[in-house]
Amino acid sequence: MMVSWKHCLFTVSLITALIFVFVYNNELWEEKHFLKASLSNASLLAEVCHQIFKGKVFYPRENALKTTLSESTCYEYMAQSHYITETLSEEEAGFPLAYTVTIHKDFGTFERLFRAIYMPQNVYCVHVDEKATDTFKDAVKQLLSCFPNAFLASKMEPVVYGGISRLQADLNCIKDLAASDVPWKYAINMCGQDFPLKTNKEIIRYLKSFKGKNITPGVLPPGHAIGRTKFVHRELLSKKNSYMLKTTKLKTPPPHNMTIYFGTAYVALTREFANFVLQDQHALDLLSWSKDTYSPDEHFWVTLNRIPGGRLSGSGAGRRGAAGRSGFSTRGPRKAVRARAASLVRPAPQRMDATPERTINED
Repeated sequence: MMVSWKHCLFTVSLITALIFVFVYNNELWEEKHFLKASLSNASLLAEVCHQIFKGKVFYPRENALKTTLSESTCYEYMAQSHYITETLSEEEAGFPLAYTVTIHKDFGTFERLFRAIYMPQNVYCVHVDEKATDTFKDAVKQLLSCFPNAFLASKMEPVVYGGISRLQADLNCIKDLAASDVPWKYAINMCGQDFPLKTNKEIIRYLKSFKGKNITPGVLPPGHAIGRTKFVHRELLSKKNSYMLKTTKLKTPPPHNMTIYFGTAYVALTREFANFVLQDQHALDLLSWSKDTYSPDEHFWVTLNRIPGGRLSGSGAGRRGAAGRSGFSTRGPRKAVRARAASLVRPAPQRMDATPERTINED
């Protein structure tokens, strides 16, 4: 009887030890597996760079970067995808950035963009077109859930190319970012087909060179752009299509005798200016006036940035119309364009789903 009892105790102890060893080795294997996968991807990327510098074309058998969460945990996904999870320098820690990204399709492209611009000290607002598929929306939501400093815009717009909804999408994110506890210095707006040319450190050094000024290059309206704000335009939405409709109805003059400028829709804005855009009555009036113009995102930012007199909501910094420029002025369109282009590349727009602007007579 005593021998049988000892035999049972030995058997139970042995089974327990084997289970412990199995579980421990399994966890250790998983860590080694992800480390091996990470190193394998790094080696492949290094070989790609080497071949490119030699002027050769390199065709990997599969994607070097895995681009789906699939069944992975956030930790596993971030490790496999080479996300930067620690601030790389004190300089970058002291100059956090805010990003607005407006997207509506091509999740894989967005995923690569997000990975390229992601830094733990920055903050990110992503606006997904309300018309996007549920599958696309769910994929974006799942991705952002892995990052405490990234979120979906609190309000989504059904975006029409060339319409006020495109500008409103950016403004929705700007409003959310303004409420963020992250002490960001500049907000940069992007679309899903952008990709950075420079590192985060290089980007902030370009921004620092503007010494608290915005990057909103623009000029007086060229001939082809005058009609955009001269005539009333309307957004038309349908299940199959969305487009801008130009009418023959003339618009009223801009509010507050503003001079309308035209420039890029993609800008870098200081936090002070972002608050001005959201709160100042002149900015709110310009936004309201712009709702029936064509592509208002190409005149809204630059027009506000060139308001003379240093008007800033609540600051009492000079009277409107006084000599000089506001504290938001750029250092000149050419310089701004160079700095912006050096930071981000903007490929030719892929507007396969956009339709030409249409015109009707309207009294």
